[in-house]
Amino acid sequence: MAINPRAIKTTGYLLEAQGLTVGFGPVNIIENLDIQLKRSEILGVVGPSGTGKSVMMRALIGLLPRRGGRIRYFGRDIDKLSLSARRKVERRWGVLFQHGALFSSLTVKENVQVPMREHMDISQELMDELAELTLSMVGLAPNAGAKLPSELSGGMIKRAALARALALNPDILFLDEPTSGLDPVGAAEFDELITSLKETLGLSVFMVTHDLGSLYRACTRIAVLGGKKVMVEGDLDTILAYDDPWVQSYFHGNRAQTVQVQMAEEDKALV
Repeated sequence: MAINPRAIKTTGYLLEAQGLTVGFGPVNIIENLDIQLKRSEILGVVGPSGTGKSVMMRALIGLLPRRGGRIRYFGRDIDKLSLSARRKVERRWGVLFQHGALFSSLTVKENVQVPMREHMDISQELMDELAELTLSMVGLAPNAGAKLPSELSGGMIKRAALARALALNPDILFLDEPTSGLDPVGAAEFDELITSLKETLGLSVFMVTHDLGSLYRACTRIAVLGGKKVMVEGDLDTILAYDDPWVQSYFHGNRAQTVQVQMAEEDKALV
């Protein structure tokens, strides 16, 4: 079935998974899980360690096989598309993995150009211009493009990997623990960058995170995983009011109070 993915009606959900089941050996990590991503939102996915947040994300982008359920992107069942149509739809999302997953033998600019080489028939000169523009967009200095990943700080690696995820101008951006390993200042700056890019590029963001600061600062909606599925989703007020021991401990514990104080101080600094 030949389709033009840019012509797909994209109102409502850009991504919808129903009954998603993924496991290893005899154990299902997630089971009959339903989750959706709306247009122009930043969805934060949170939950205790081992609940399958990253497993779910990898299943959604086709890196892990499913045992059950269906996935629809832009209103189309991904399993019912032809191979060429599926590849066109897959070009409409970008992925930032937890540790960056940059190719160690390639420079930063060459890493950003990997998706371009695979999916675009353009000149080297144009690829260089696009890579430099994308690196600038994520806040990296012009000379960063010539560096190898081993020469970058943790924060620079995150930004370089983000630039690669944005290389094909996607509609959906998947982020797996994007602030992991960053100090509080770096994490806050990264959250601000994601929020800014969402507004300027019209992105919809699917963010797996354990960072309370990201949930408070950047996310417009939150989904909490537990019991192999989404046990509650909604805005921050909805999550804060949800009567579950883990949710209450996570969102009302000492760490949460510290984050709330930090957020209040940031708000005062902006006044």
